[in-house]
Amino acid sequence: MTRRTDIDVRPITEAEFPDWNRALNTGFLQPPAVGAEQLEARRNQFVPGRLLGAFDGGRCVATFRSFAQEVTAVGGAPVPADAVSNVTVTATHRRRGLLTRMMAQDLAAAKERGDVVATLIAAEYPIYGRYGFGPATTMTEWTVDVPRAGLDPRRAGPEDGGRIDLVDGEDVRKLGPELHDRLRRAQPGAVSRAELWWLVRTGVLSMDGSPWTEPCYAVYRSAGGEVEGMAAYRSDGHWGDAKQPLNTATVDWLLAVTPAAERALWRYLCSIDWITKVKSGWRAPDDLLPDLLPDPRAARITRQADWLWVRILDVVRALEARTYEGQGSLVLEVVDRGGLTGGRWRLEAGADGASCAPTTESAHLVLDVAELAALWLGDGSAVRLAALGRVREERAGAARVADALLRTSRRPWCPDMF
Repeated sequence: MTRRTDIDVRPITEAEFPDWNRALNTGFLQPPAVGAEQLEARRNQFVPGRLLGAFDGGRCVATFRSFAQEVTAVGGAPVPADAVSNVTVTATHRRRGLLTRMMAQDLAAAKERGDVVATLIAAEYPIYGRYGFGPATTMTEWTVDVPRAGLDPRRAGPEDGGRIDLVDGEDVRKLGPELHDRLRRAQPGAVSRAELWWLVRTGVLSMDGSPWTEPCYAVYRSAGGEVEGMAAYRSDGHWGDAKQPLNTATVDWLLAVTPAAERALWRYLCSIDWITKVKSGWRAPDDLLPDLLPDPRAARITRQADWLWVRILDVVRALEARTYEGQGSLVLEVVDRGGLTGGRWRLEAGADGASCAPTTESAHLVLDVAELAALWLGDGSAVRLAALGRVREERAGAARVADALLRTSRRPWCPDMF
Protein backbone atom coordinates (compact mmCIF):
# COMPACT_ATOMS: atom_id res chain seq x y z
CA MET A 1 0.00 0.00 0.00
CA THR A 2 1.34 3.41 -0.98
CA ARG A 3 2.00 5.68 1.99
CA ARG A 4 -0.28 8.70 2.27
CA THR A 5 2.65 11.05 1.94
CA ASP A 6 3.59 9.46 -1.40
CA ILE A 7 0.21 10.30 -2.96
CA ASP A 8 0.37 13.69 -4.64
CA VAL A 9 -2.71 15.92 -4.27
CA ARG A 10 -2.65 18.92 -6.59
CA PRO A 11 -4.41 20.81 -9.40
CA ILE A 12 -4.38 18.78 -12.60
CA THR A 13 -2.94 19.85 -15.93
CA GLU A 14 -4.83 19.75 -19.22
CA ALA A 15 -2.77 16.72 -20.24
CA GLU A 16 -4.05 14.87 -17.15
CA PHE A 17 -7.68 15.69 -17.87
CA PRO A 18 -8.46 12.34 -19.63
CA ASP A 19 -7.03 10.31 -16.73
CA TRP A 20 -8.90 12.51 -14.25
CA ASN A 21 -12.16 11.81 -16.11
CA ARG A 22 -11.49 8.09 -16.10
CA ALA A 23 -11.12 8.24 -12.31
CA LEU A 24 -14.28 10.37 -12.12
CA ASN A 25 -16.33 7.81 -14.05
CA THR A 26 -14.91 4.97 -11.98
CA GLY A 27 -15.77 6.75 -8.74
CA PHE A 28 -19.37 7.28 -9.84
CA LEU A 29 -19.70 3.62 -10.93
CA GLN A 30 -19.85 4.52 -14.62
CA PRO A 31 -17.96 2.79 -17.45
CA PRO A 32 -14.38 4.06 -17.04
CA ALA A 33 -13.70 4.80 -20.71
CA VAL A 34 -14.53 8.37 -21.73
CA GLY A 35 -15.29 8.89 -25.43
CA ALA A 36 -13.67 11.70 -27.40
CA GLU A 37 -16.93 13.61 -27.84
CA GLN A 38 -17.81 13.28 -24.15
CA LEU A 39 -14.32 14.37 -23.13
CA GLU A 40 -14.49 17.40 -25.41
CA ALA A 41 -17.82 18.42 -23.88
CA ARG A 42 -16.39 18.11 -20.38
CA ARG A 43 -13.46 20.34 -21.31
CA ASN A 44 -15.92 23.22 -21.00
CA GLN A 45 -15.65 22.66 -17.24
CA PHE A 46 -11.84 22.78 -17.13
CA VAL A 47 -10.64 25.84 -15.22
CA PRO A 48 -6.94 25.82 -14.30
CA GLY A 49 -6.48 25.36 -10.58
CA ARG A 50 -10.11 24.39 -9.89
CA LEU A 51 -9.79 20.66 -10.72
CA LEU A 52 -7.84 18.71 -8.13
CA GLY A 53 -6.60 15.15 -8.36
CA ALA A 54 -4.78 12.66 -6.18
CA PHE A 55 -2.05 10.76 -8.03
CA ASP A 56 -0.48 7.47 -7.00
CA GLY A 57 2.41 6.48 -9.23
CA GLY A 58 1.15 8.81 -11.93
CA ARG A 59 -2.41 7.40 -11.93
CA CYS A 60 -5.34 9.58 -10.82
CA VAL A 61 -7.13 7.92 -7.89
CA ALA A 62 -9.33 10.78 -6.59
CA THR A 63 -11.10 13.76 -8.16
CA PHE A 64 -12.43 17.11 -7.00
CA ARG A 65 -13.77 20.09 -8.95
CA SER A 66 -14.98 23.49 -7.86
CA PHE A 67 -16.32 26.41 -9.85
CA ALA A 68 -17.51 29.96 -9.37
CA GLN A 69 -21.16 30.30 -8.39
CA GLU A 70 -23.59 32.73 -6.82
CA VAL A 71 -26.15 31.62 -4.26
CA THR A 72 -29.10 33.82 -3.36
CA ALA A 73 -29.29 34.87 0.28
CA VAL A 74 -32.53 35.65 2.08
CA GLY A 75 -33.71 38.97 0.68
CA GLY A 76 -32.28 38.40 -2.80
CA ALA A 77 -28.61 39.35 -2.53
CA PRO A 78 -26.28 37.23 -4.70
CA VAL A 79 -23.43 35.82 -2.62
CA PRO A 80 -20.15 34.57 -4.20
CA ALA A 81 -19.79 30.84 -3.63
CA ASP A 82 -17.31 28.05 -4.21
CA ALA A 83 -19.41 25.26 -5.74
CA VAL A 84 -17.97 21.79 -5.10
CA SER A 85 -18.68 18.89 -7.45
CA ASN A 86 -17.19 15.75 -9.06
CA VAL A 87 -15.86 14.44 -5.74
CA THR A 88 -14.64 10.83 -5.91
CA VAL A 89 -12.07 8.60 -4.27
CA THR A 90 -11.29 5.30 -6.01
CA ALA A 91 -12.23 2.26 -3.90
CA THR A 92 -8.59 1.14 -3.70
CA HIS A 93 -7.58 4.38 -1.98
CA ARG A 94 -10.32 5.01 0.58
CA ARG A 95 -9.57 5.98 4.19
CA ARG A 96 -6.28 7.65 3.36
CA GLY A 97 -7.35 11.25 3.89
CA LEU A 98 -7.42 12.15 0.19
CA LEU A 99 -10.76 13.95 0.29
CA THR A 100 -9.67 15.80 3.44
CA ARG A 101 -6.55 17.04 1.65
CA MET A 102 -8.45 18.08 -1.49
CA MET A 103 -11.19 19.79 0.50
CA ALA A 104 -8.67 21.67 2.65
CA GLN A 105 -6.85 22.96 -0.44
CA ASP A 106 -10.05 24.05 -2.14
CA LEU A 107 -11.67 25.75 0.86
CA ALA A 108 -8.46 27.60 1.70
CA ALA A 109 -8.30 28.87 -1.90
CA ALA A 110 -11.99 29.85 -1.78
CA LYS A 111 -11.43 31.79 1.44
CA GLU A 112 -8.44 33.53 -0.13
CA ARG A 113 -10.51 34.46 -3.22
CA GLY A 114 -13.16 36.05 -1.02
CA ASP A 115 -15.96 33.53 -1.49
CA VAL A 116 -18.52 33.89 1.28
CA VAL A 117 -19.77 30.29 1.26
CA ALA A 118 -19.08 26.94 -0.36
CA THR A 119 -21.90 24.78 -1.70
CA LEU A 120 -22.47 21.20 -2.83
CA ILE A 121 -25.13 18.54 -3.37
CA ALA A 122 -24.21 15.60 -1.14
CA ALA A 123 -24.45 12.11 -2.62
CA GLU A 124 -23.92 10.65 0.86
CA TYR A 125 -25.06 12.31 4.07
CA PRO A 126 -22.31 11.49 6.61
CA ILE A 127 -19.32 12.80 4.64
CA TYR A 128 -19.49 16.58 4.49
CA GLY A 129 -20.45 17.63 8.00
CA ARG A 130 -16.89 17.03 9.13
CA TYR A 131 -15.76 19.74 6.69
CA GLY A 132 -18.20 22.32 8.04
CA PHE A 133 -21.02 21.83 5.50
CA GLY A 134 -24.61 21.66 6.69
CA PRO A 135 -27.85 20.84 4.84
CA ALA A 136 -29.50 24.19 4.12
CA THR A 137 -32.38 23.31 1.77
CA THR A 138 -34.69 20.36 1.22
CA MET A 139 -35.96 18.80 -2.02
CA THR A 140 -39.43 17.29 -2.37
CA GLU A 141 -40.95 15.38 -5.29
CA TRP A 142 -44.69 14.83 -5.66
CA THR A 143 -46.53 12.34 -7.83
CA VAL A 144 -49.96 13.60 -8.85
CA ASP A 145 -52.74 11.08 -9.46
CA VAL A 146 -54.43 13.14 -12.17
CA PRO A 147 -57.87 11.45 -12.18
CA ARG A 148 -58.15 12.09 -8.41
CA ALA A 149 -57.01 15.72 -8.60
CA GLY A 150 -60.52 17.07 -9.21
CA LEU A 151 -59.53 19.29 -12.13
CA ASP A 152 -62.17 20.12 -14.75
CA PRO A 153 -61.01 18.43 -17.97
CA ARG A 154 -63.00 20.94 -20.02
CA ARG A 155 -60.77 23.82 -18.84
CA ALA A 156 -57.15 23.17 -19.73
CA GLY A 157 -55.90 26.65 -20.55
CA PRO A 158 -54.95 29.54 -18.22
CA GLU A 159 -57.94 31.52 -16.96
CA ASP A 160 -56.03 34.78 -16.51
CA GLY A 161 -55.61 35.77 -20.17
CA GLY A 162 -52.20 34.14 -20.43
CA ARG A 163 -51.26 31.26 -22.70
CA ILE A 164 -49.14 28.12 -22.88
CA ASP A 165 -46.93 27.59 -25.94
CA LEU A 166 -44.78 24.60 -26.84
CA VAL A 167 -41.28 25.62 -27.96
CA ASP A 168 -38.00 23.97 -28.96
CA GLY A 169 -34.50 23.92 -27.48
CA GLU A 170 -33.40 27.01 -29.36
CA ASP A 171 -36.26 28.99 -27.81
CA VAL A 172 -35.32 27.66 -24.38
CA ARG A 173 -31.73 28.87 -24.82
CA LYS A 174 -33.02 32.31 -25.78
CA LEU A 175 -35.74 32.70 -23.14
CA GLY A 176 -34.55 30.52 -20.27
CA PRO A 177 -31.50 32.38 -18.90
CA GLU A 178 -33.35 35.66 -18.30
CA LEU A 179 -36.30 33.81 -16.73
CA HIS A 180 -34.00 31.87 -14.46
CA ASP A 181 -32.19 35.06 -13.40
CA ARG A 182 -35.54 36.56 -12.41
CA LEU A 183 -36.33 33.47 -10.36
CA ARG A 184 -32.99 33.23 -8.59
CA ARG A 185 -33.00 36.91 -7.63
CA ALA A 186 -36.15 36.23 -5.62
CA GLN A 187 -35.55 32.68 -4.36
CA PRO A 188 -33.26 32.10 -1.37
CA GLY A 189 -31.09 29.06 -2.00
CA ALA A 190 -31.19 29.32 -5.80
CA VAL A 191 -27.84 29.28 -7.58
CA SER A 192 -26.52 30.81 -10.78
CA ARG A 193 -26.46 28.90 -14.05
CA ALA A 194 -23.70 29.17 -16.64
CA GLU A 195 -24.45 28.98 -20.37
CA LEU A 196 -23.20 25.39 -20.23
CA TRP A 197 -26.27 24.39 -18.19
CA TRP A 198 -28.60 25.42 -21.01
CA LEU A 199 -26.45 23.76 -23.68
CA VAL A 200 -26.52 20.43 -21.84
CA ARG A 201 -30.24 20.62 -20.98
CA THR A 202 -31.17 21.28 -24.60
CA GLY A 203 -28.97 18.60 -26.15
CA VAL A 204 -26.22 20.74 -27.65
CA LEU A 205 -23.60 19.06 -25.45
CA SER A 206 -23.55 15.66 -23.72
CA MET A 207 -21.48 15.17 -20.58
CA ASP A 208 -22.17 11.44 -20.21
CA GLY A 209 -22.11 10.33 -23.83
CA SER A 210 -25.70 9.09 -23.83
CA PRO A 211 -27.96 9.70 -26.86
CA TRP A 212 -30.04 12.87 -26.59
CA THR A 213 -33.81 12.60 -26.46
CA GLU A 214 -35.44 16.01 -26.49
CA PRO A 215 -38.14 16.63 -23.90
CA CYS A 216 -41.20 18.77 -24.52
CA TYR A 217 -40.80 22.42 -23.51
CA ALA A 218 -43.79 24.50 -22.41
CA VAL A 219 -43.68 28.28 -21.92
CA TYR A 220 -46.25 30.36 -20.04
CA ARG A 221 -46.76 33.93 -21.25
CA SER A 222 -48.84 36.40 -19.28
CA ALA A 223 -51.73 38.34 -20.79
CA GLY A 224 -49.20 41.04 -21.63
CA GLY A 225 -47.00 38.55 -23.51
CA GLU A 226 -44.20 38.35 -20.92
CA VAL A 227 -42.53 34.99 -20.34
CA GLU A 228 -43.17 34.12 -16.69
CA GLY A 229 -42.76 30.35 -16.62
CA MET A 230 -41.19 27.42 -18.42
CA ALA A 231 -41.09 23.65 -17.99
CA ALA A 232 -39.36 20.67 -19.59
CA TYR A 233 -41.11 17.32 -19.33
CA ARG A 234 -41.08 13.81 -20.74
CA SER A 235 -43.79 11.15 -20.99
CA ASP A 236 -43.75 7.39 -21.23
CA GLY A 237 -45.96 5.07 -23.29
CA HIS A 238 -47.61 2.92 -20.64
CA TRP A 239 -51.04 1.48 -21.49
CA GLY A 240 -53.15 -0.90 -19.44
CA ASP A 241 -54.33 -4.38 -20.44
CA ALA A 242 -57.75 -3.04 -21.45
CA LYS A 243 -56.13 -0.43 -23.71
CA GLN A 244 -56.61 2.37 -21.23
CA PRO A 245 -53.86 5.05 -21.07
CA LEU A 246 -51.71 4.99 -17.94
CA ASN A 247 -48.99 7.40 -19.03
CA THR A 248 -46.75 9.42 -16.70
CA ALA A 249 -45.40 12.90 -17.39
CA THR A 250 -42.09 13.47 -15.60
CA VAL A 251 -40.95 17.05 -15.14
CA ASP A 252 -37.23 17.62 -15.75
CA TRP A 253 -37.45 21.19 -14.44
CA LEU A 254 -40.06 23.91 -14.00
CA LEU A 255 -39.41 27.61 -13.44
CA ALA A 256 -42.10 30.12 -12.56
CA VAL A 257 -41.64 33.70 -11.39
CA THR A 258 -45.34 34.33 -10.60
CA PRO A 259 -48.04 32.19 -8.93
CA ALA A 260 -50.10 32.56 -12.12
CA ALA A 261 -47.34 30.97 -14.17
CA GLU A 262 -46.91 28.15 -11.66
CA ARG A 263 -50.64 27.47 -11.60
CA ALA A 264 -50.92 27.52 -15.40
CA LEU A 265 -47.98 25.15 -15.97
CA TRP A 266 -49.13 22.57 -13.43
CA ARG A 267 -52.67 22.82 -14.78
CA TYR A 268 -51.37 22.24 -18.29
CA LEU A 269 -49.28 19.21 -17.27
CA CYS A 270 -52.27 17.66 -15.54
CA SER A 271 -54.53 18.17 -18.56
CA ILE A 272 -52.48 16.42 -21.28
CA ASP A 273 -54.44 13.61 -22.91
CA TRP A 274 -53.45 10.09 -21.78
CA ILE A 275 -51.45 11.42 -18.81
CA THR A 276 -52.71 9.86 -15.56
CA LYS A 277 -49.70 10.67 -13.34
CA VAL A 278 -47.42 13.69 -13.15
CA LYS A 279 -44.07 13.47 -11.35
CA SER A 280 -43.05 16.95 -10.27
CA GLY A 281 -39.26 16.68 -10.23
CA TRP A 282 -37.23 18.47 -7.54
CA ARG A 283 -39.38 21.08 -5.84
CA ALA A 284 -39.32 23.20 -2.69
CA PRO A 285 -40.85 21.42 0.33
CA ASP A 286 -43.54 24.14 0.56
CA ASP A 287 -44.24 24.21 -3.19
CA LEU A 288 -47.71 25.38 -4.18
CA LEU A 289 -48.42 22.28 -6.26
CA PRO A 290 -50.54 20.19 -3.86
CA ASP A 291 -52.78 23.09 -2.90
CA LEU A 292 -53.27 24.17 -6.49
CA LEU A 293 -55.33 21.00 -6.92
CA PRO A 294 -58.99 20.80 -5.83
CA ASP A 295 -57.99 17.60 -3.99
CA PRO A 296 -54.48 18.09 -2.54
CA ARG A 297 -54.40 14.42 -1.51
CA ALA A 298 -54.00 13.54 -5.18
CA ALA A 299 -50.38 14.76 -4.83
CA ARG A 300 -48.36 12.42 -2.63
CA ILE A 301 -44.74 12.88 -1.65
CA THR A 302 -42.66 10.21 -3.36
CA ARG A 303 -39.22 11.56 -2.50
CA GLN A 304 -37.87 14.00 0.07
CA ALA A 305 -34.30 14.62 1.16
CA ASP A 306 -31.67 17.21 2.01
CA TRP A 307 -30.46 19.06 -1.07
CA LEU A 308 -28.15 22.10 -1.09
CA TRP A 309 -25.40 21.95 1.54
CA VAL A 310 -23.64 25.17 2.56
CA ARG A 311 -20.31 25.84 4.25
CA ILE A 312 -19.89 29.33 5.68
CA LEU A 313 -16.45 30.81 4.87
CA ASP A 314 -17.06 34.37 6.10
CA VAL A 315 -19.53 34.76 8.98
CA VAL A 316 -19.64 38.56 8.81
CA ARG A 317 -20.36 38.83 5.09
CA ALA A 318 -22.81 35.92 5.14
CA LEU A 319 -24.91 37.37 7.95
CA GLU A 320 -24.75 40.93 6.60
CA ALA A 321 -25.77 39.82 3.09
CA ARG A 322 -29.20 38.61 4.08
CA THR A 323 -32.34 40.30 5.39
CA TYR A 324 -34.18 39.47 8.60
CA GLU A 325 -37.80 38.88 9.58
CA GLY A 326 -37.57 40.86 12.79
CA GLN A 327 -35.32 43.10 14.84
CA GLY A 328 -32.90 42.09 17.55
CA SER A 329 -29.38 41.07 18.45
CA LEU A 330 -27.52 37.84 19.07
CA VAL A 331 -24.02 36.89 20.13
CA LEU A 332 -23.02 33.73 18.28
CA GLU A 333 -20.01 31.60 19.12
CA VAL A 334 -19.19 29.71 15.93
CA VAL A 335 -17.07 26.58 16.28
CA ASP A 336 -15.10 25.78 13.12
CA ARG A 337 -12.84 22.74 13.30
CA GLY A 338 -11.52 23.66 9.85
CA GLY A 339 -10.07 26.88 11.25
CA LEU A 340 -11.56 29.10 8.55
CA THR A 341 -14.17 31.24 10.26
CA GLY A 342 -14.58 30.38 13.91
CA GLY A 343 -15.01 33.00 16.61
CA ARG A 344 -17.57 35.03 18.52
CA TRP A 345 -19.75 37.48 16.62
CA ARG A 346 -22.41 40.01 17.54
CA LEU A 347 -25.28 40.25 15.07
CA GLU A 348 -27.51 43.33 15.08
CA ALA A 349 -30.42 42.84 12.69
CA GLY A 350 -33.44 44.84 11.67
CA ALA A 351 -35.63 45.90 8.79
CA ASP A 352 -32.92 48.25 7.48
CA GLY A 353 -30.24 45.59 7.34
CA ALA A 354 -27.74 43.98 9.64
CA SER A 355 -24.27 44.43 11.04
CA CYS A 356 -22.01 41.69 12.32
CA ALA A 357 -18.69 42.11 14.08
CA PRO A 358 -16.28 40.19 16.32
CA THR A 359 -16.98 40.59 20.01
CA THR A 360 -15.66 39.55 23.41
CA GLU A 361 -19.15 39.54 24.93
CA SER A 362 -20.54 36.32 26.40
CA ALA A 363 -22.17 34.10 23.80
CA HIS A 364 -25.94 33.69 23.60
CA LEU A 365 -25.73 30.63 21.34
CA VAL A 366 -22.86 28.23 20.66
CA LEU A 367 -23.05 26.29 17.40
CA ASP A 368 -20.91 24.55 14.82
CA VAL A 369 -20.35 26.30 11.50
CA ALA A 370 -22.38 23.49 9.86
CA GLU A 371 -25.42 24.39 11.98
CA LEU A 372 -24.99 28.06 11.11
CA ALA A 373 -25.35 27.06 7.46
CA ALA A 374 -28.72 25.46 8.19
CA LEU A 375 -29.90 28.68 9.84
CA TRP A 376 -28.40 31.09 7.30
CA LEU A 377 -30.89 30.40 4.50
CA GLY A 378 -33.82 30.49 6.90
CA ASP A 379 -34.90 26.86 6.84
CA GLY A 380 -33.35 25.56 10.05
CA SER A 381 -34.74 26.14 13.53
CA ALA A 382 -32.37 26.98 16.37
CA VAL A 383 -34.98 25.73 18.85
CA ARG A 384 -35.09 22.36 17.12
CA LEU A 385 -31.30 22.18 16.83
CA ALA A 386 -31.03 22.95 20.54
CA ALA A 387 -33.41 20.08 21.29
CA LEU A 388 -31.18 17.83 19.21
CA GLY A 389 -28.12 18.97 21.17
CA ARG A 390 -26.51 20.62 18.14
CA VAL A 391 -26.93 24.21 19.36
CA ARG A 392 -26.25 25.22 22.95
CA GLU A 393 -28.07 28.07 24.63
CA GLU A 394 -25.86 30.14 26.91
CA ARG A 395 -28.67 32.61 27.52
CA ALA A 396 -32.21 31.35 28.13
CA GLY A 397 -34.51 32.01 25.18
CA ALA A 398 -31.67 32.75 22.73
CA ALA A 399 -32.77 29.99 20.35
CA ARG A 400 -36.23 31.54 20.08
CA VAL A 401 -34.69 34.92 19.38
CA ALA A 402 -32.59 33.32 16.65
CA ASP A 403 -35.66 31.75 15.06
CA ALA A 404 -37.57 35.03 15.16
CA LEU A 405 -34.70 36.70 13.31
CA LEU A 406 -33.47 34.05 10.92
CA ARG A 407 -36.42 31.91 9.82
CA THR A 408 -38.35 32.87 6.70
CA SER A 409 -42.01 32.77 5.72
CA ARG A 410 -41.23 30.67 2.60
CA ARG A 411 -38.65 27.93 2.63
CA PRO A 412 -35.41 28.20 0.64
CA TRP A 413 -35.07 26.10 -2.50
CA CYS A 414 -32.29 25.18 -4.90
CA PRO A 415 -33.70 24.01 -8.26
CA ASP A 416 -30.33 22.72 -9.48
CA MET A 417 -28.14 19.65 -9.31
CA PHE A 418 -24.42 20.32 -9.83
